[in-house]
Amino acid sequence: MEIPIYTVDAFTRVAFEGNPAAICLVSPEHDLSEEQMQRIAAEMNLSETVFLRNKEKNGSFSKGNRFHIRWFTPTNEVNLCGHATLATAAVLYNELGNPSSSVTFDSLSGELVVTKDGNGFVMNFPLNETVSQDKADYSKLLDLIISRECIEALEYSPITKKLLVRLTDNMTRNQLESLRPDISSMVAAEATGKVKGVIVTLRGGQENGAVSLEGEVYDFVSRYFAPWNGIPEDPVTGSAHTVLAHYWGKVLSKKELFARQCSQRGGDVRMRILEGDRVDLIGQAVTVLRGSLLL
Repeated sequence: MEIPIYTVDAFTRVAFEGNPAAICLVSPEHDLSEEQMQRIAAEMNLSETVFLRNKEKNGSFSKGNRFHIRWFTPTNEVNLCGHATLATAAVLYNELGNPSSSVTFDSLSGELVVTKDGNGFVMNFPLNETVSQDKADYSKLLDLIISRECIEALEYSPITKKLLVRLTDNMTRNQLESLRPDISSMVAAEATGKVKGVIVTLRGGQENGAVSLEGEVYDFVSRYFAPWNGIPEDPVTGSAHTVLAHYWGKVLSKKELFARQCSQRGGDVRMRILEGDRVDLIGQAVTVLRGSLLL
């Protein structure tokens, strides 16, 4: 069995930055079991490995516009992954020359539509609301990340199971980037299953260094930790920005947002909040590997 596979860096214009994902194009004759997909994802050892299938029996990756998508981390399957969806669209459009005006991915999170425009790829995702939380309920987990007096607000996204930790406005981008959470202890500190990832975020601004290389001020910056899914720190996380867009959109009273995920690799995400609890995530992607998976 030979399966085409690509590695694509998402939410970046430059190779070896952004968030890498592996994309496997699975033809109808390739009947992969869930165990095989999980083992492939573990072998790739990236934050996400995609398995893409045509919805039509005789469909074509280079011509079709509707596909079934699944995302696997090295340890488990997830319901939604933004950067890997962006990377998949980049393969269809940039590598295979798909002429469709948009492509639709059927997923565990419903239909996800991606279009291509001059600024990159536009992903239409659910906007995931947050609800305020009491810091005392997460004291063990928070103590592994930062002193609680540095926390301005604590929110939780029930759909994505992400905990959002907003830092006080007097902190800087450099302090966010310098955080060294005790990631190895997080799973034991929160073992109820309620939390599957922690977003640490800070309001942007010229005064705290949250500015792009081109001089554009970020509305907010963030980092994301998900050891519950086998990902100590994710470089750039689309699903986290469906939560961040909801929170910061309310706080800043803005419908269009520009943000940076401040991991070591780093990446930029633009967001447009839409009617009907949807959000457009906009980013670019670069292919760094083309090959075949041999099974």
